[in-house]
Amino acid sequence: MAFSVPFATMLPPMPLDLGVLISGRGSNLQAILDAIGTGKLDARVRLVISNRPGVQGLARAEAAGVPTCVVNHKEFASRQAFDAAMVETLREHGVSWVVLAGFMRIVTPVLLDAFPHRVINIHPSLLPAFPGVNAQAAALAHGVRIAGCTVHLVDAGTDTGPILAQGAVPVLDGDTEESLSARILHREHEILVHVLDAVAQDKLVVEQHEGKPRARLLGPALALGLQDVLHDKPTEVST
Repeated sequence: MAFSVPFATMLPPMPLDLGVLISGRGSNLQAILDAIGTGKLDARVRLVISNRPGVQGLARAEAAGVPTCVVNHKEFASRQAFDAAMVETLREHGVSWVVLAGFMRIVTPVLLDAFPHRVINIHPSLLPAFPGVNAQAAALAHGVRIAGCTVHLVDAGTDTGPILAQGAVPVLDGDTEESLSARILHREHEILVHVLDAVAQDKLVVEQHEGKPRARLLGPALALGLQDVLHDKPTEVST
């Protein structure tokens, strides 16, 4: 690929062998599995790890024939020890990329250093607004009229890593946390698969900007905006 940017790093191509970390129902995991099953995404889910036993996401993975594992954070004395156990298990299953799909734990450098620039998170807000938990409730409490979701690379902060893609949804009169969350979740499924497809096609670039890493995807960008939500029809634009 002929592309040159000062201080830019094209991440080396490697198979998109995914390890998906979950804590609950696993709807974003299901979106990944469905995209793989229909041929929309060229990837393999090598392992699904949950930090909680008995969650719906584990059943989704098992139904798709994907290996699962419970690594209960309560059984470890520190976050670092917990992450080290996950790293060992992910490596045993040949994972090259890690997706945090509703994983309700803050990861440490133990995990991040094991998969540098290869840990992806989906967050239910338009970062940098409303990082952390309860983002949908925070959006409603602040009276915003546009909410959404963000896919980003994970760094040592809380939802502070380089942004890869965002999708917007309207906040409607009478919205509750549940109704807004459902609207955002639909958008999450779209942009997460879009980003993973770009990664699978080796279109992720990480570059330095003012001393900090910035990531972007090459090629056509998926522009997901308010009109698309109302008509349920994503629009592609060229960049």
